[in-house]
Formats: sequence, structure tokens, C-alpha cells
Amino acid sequence: MVKLRFQLYVLTISYLMSTQSLADTSPEYQAFVGDWELVSYVVFPDTGGERDMNYIGYLSYDPFGNMAGLGMPKDLPQRAASASERVTGGFAYWGGVTVDPAGGRVIHHVEGSPMVPRWVGGDNVRYYEFVDDLLKLSLKDDSGRITATLTWRKLR
Repeated sequence: MVKLRFQLYVLTISYLMSTQSLADTSPEYQAFVGDWELVSYVVFPDTGGERDMNYIGYLSYDPFGNMAGLGMPKDLPQRAASASERVTGGFAYWGGVTVDPAGGRVIHHVEGSPMVPRWVGGDNVRYYEFVDDLLKLSLKDDSGRITATLTWRKLR
């Protein structure tokens, strides 16, 4: 009976330790935790200038190191209503998260992506900046040029 209690105790402690390690309690990660609404999605073409993608979307980071992001063109319902075939657009994916404060990066480890299946198993690297109540996530090409910025406002 004592041996059984000890084994149960060890299993319980092991379980608690493993669940605690799932949570990222670093201040850097905690700044991301919560739900965010897309304010703007702007792309910067190679030819110069910028283009507003006119998107709506939501982004969520949980306290356990997971994320989910959804976005679509605002006019997608109207385009779909006037089309004879199925119309899709936007992004939707989820997975684990790693924050790299030294590199100013947040890395989304994509586990699922119905809109862009080739992302599954890969990493979506975003360069982050917090400005007031906004989170700016930028994409960069291989030369380090910013190609797009998604600006998010935290929902309260």
C-alpha cells in the first residue's frame, strides 16, 4: 500500500511538473497572451509603395504557448455571393509559439492550416513590435526587407 501511494505521488508530481512546463511564464511571452483584433494588413511590394489588403481578423495566444490566427478580405462574402463556384481567401492556422526577444521574433510553429496546407509542419516567423496597445507583426524576405505588416489591437 505504501509503495502504491508513493507511485501515485510520483505520477502526480510528474504530471504537475509537465503541465507547468507547458506554460510560458516569461514576461516576453506574457505580453502576447490574449485575443487581438486585426487593425490593418499592409503589404510592401518590391516595386515600392504599399497596399492595404483590407482584411479583418483575429489572433489569439494562450498562456500555454499556443496560438491561432484567422484573417480574410472584408469583401469575401460579397465576392462569394456573386460567384458560381466556391470562393476562399485569407489565412487560418494554429500551433505552438516561441518568442525570441533577442531577435525580435515570434515564431508560430504551424500545426494546422486549412487555407495554406504547405505551412503545416513549418514555422511562420514574424518580427514583432509593441507600440502602445498595438502589436505589429512584420514579415521579411531573405534580404531582411519588410514585405508586410499586420497590426493588431488587444481586445479587453
